[in-house]
Amino acid sequence: MQCRAGCGACCIAPSISSPIPGMPEGKPAGVRCVQLDEGNLCRLFGQPERPAVCAQFSADPAVCGATDEQAIRLLGELERLTA
Repeated sequence: MQCRAGCGACCIAPSISSPIPGMPEGKPAGVRCVQLDEGNLCRLFGQPERPAVCAQFSADPAVCGATDEQAIRLLGELERLTA
């Protein structure tokens, strides 16, 4: 599966424990990453400063669903189940 451009769910729903430029303590679940632009695209995509966990994320229907809203819900539920 290809990422849906402008979805941004993986930059909002899960927590990220590693440092992110502008968020040195990482980010809590449900908080929008400061590197997510107005079009929900990552400003760090392809940059060495991008956290490894972000670079390793692969879009998959099981976690992304068919819509951006489903992705937020599914990723949020995974976050809750693994917290």
